[in-house]
Amino acid sequence: MTDGKLAVIGLGAIGSMALWQASRLTDSVVGFEAQTPAHGRSAVGGDTRLFRRLHLDPRFDPLLQQSERLWAELEAETGQDILIRCGGLYIGTENGGYIQQLLESARATGTSHELLSRDQMAERYPQHNLREDDVAVFDPNGGALRTDRSVTAAIAAAQANGATVHNNTPIDGIRETADSVIVTSGDQSWTFENVIVCSGGWSRKLLPEPLVAQAQPYRVFLTWFVAKEPSLFSPERFPVFVRLSGDRSMYGAPAVDGVTVKATLDMRPTPAERPAAVARELTSEEIAETMETVSEFFPGLYPNIVRSDAFPDLFTSDRKPILGKISPDGRVYCATGFSGGGFKMATGYGQIAAQEALGKEDYDNLDFLRPQRFTA
Repeated sequence: MTDGKLAVIGLGAIGSMALWQASRLTDSVVGFEAQTPAHGRSAVGGDTRLFRRLHLDPRFDPLLQQSERLWAELEAETGQDILIRCGGLYIGTENGGYIQQLLESARATGTSHELLSRDQMAERYPQHNLREDDVAVFDPNGGALRTDRSVTAAIAAAQANGATVHNNTPIDGIRETADSVIVTSGDQSWTFENVIVCSGGWSRKLLPEPLVAQAQPYRVFLTWFVAKEPSLFSPERFPVFVRLSGDRSMYGAPAVDGVTVKATLDMRPTPAERPAAVARELTSEEIAETMETVSEFFPGLYPNIVRSDAFPDLFTSDRKPILGKISPDGRVYCATGFSGGGFKMATGYGQIAAQEALGKEDYDNLDFLRPQRFTA
């Protein structure tokens, strides 16, 4: 006897979607969350995440297409507005590596895009103060994902399909036997046919040593600013953006609350000893660089940080997720190590994890994400 066909450990960005997708395949799925879904110290925090159909690595294009369809399905199934379809801007030096690699990927995949000159940007998106050699690539299918809303909606949809959720139940260990997996929390234990580990920065204690050696919790911080004219930074007029201009970089999202704009230094994760001990306060250096960058990039924002926070996530040594069974014939499936870039594809990752863990479908062309790249 088992307690279910599948356990999903960690109900954050990926786990909530895996639970939802698994609930469409079986009513014998159980989710475990160490605190409560979308709690304030998880990697889900921060209001929004960027959705983009353009990616520097063309291998992600099928997954992005799949994820976009599934975000729409989640909205239709739950009645929640989750993906704000405001478009996306990717800004950089005209002949620099970032823009050229992005264009090459877009052409290789046939992804819709538009190259905007500096003058075109100044006319269409005057909120951005560009350097002389800056251009932009516009992604008409980009947008902003509402993080808290998406996670809670997916879990509610899973429960409506018959899934069981245990909140405030941190998992201490998992042990695979010949025909099952034993999951423990304190003096409680459950037995399942298969398990998906997707507990983000907290996943390391549940992974085998070869994967532990390739994964490290990191601290990711976010910052928000007040717009002088909020209407200029509304989703209708201000797409999500990523900008790499010379020595400065930043990404962000429109004022989804009508007042504050997310604008955060890009590529600034730092190692953390423990995910629960991530420092929430910004350092003086982080504050200074953030304010200097906003002052240059966005004259329409007051250059004072009005809100900031920091969150943990699990990064891998190659900054790509760990997605797949630890051993080909095993019962433990990993969906973790998304390295600060998993939310946009959370629905797609969740579907793949649920279908593969339950033995419903195997996906090809994902060798670059499989655990075996580290364990072979």
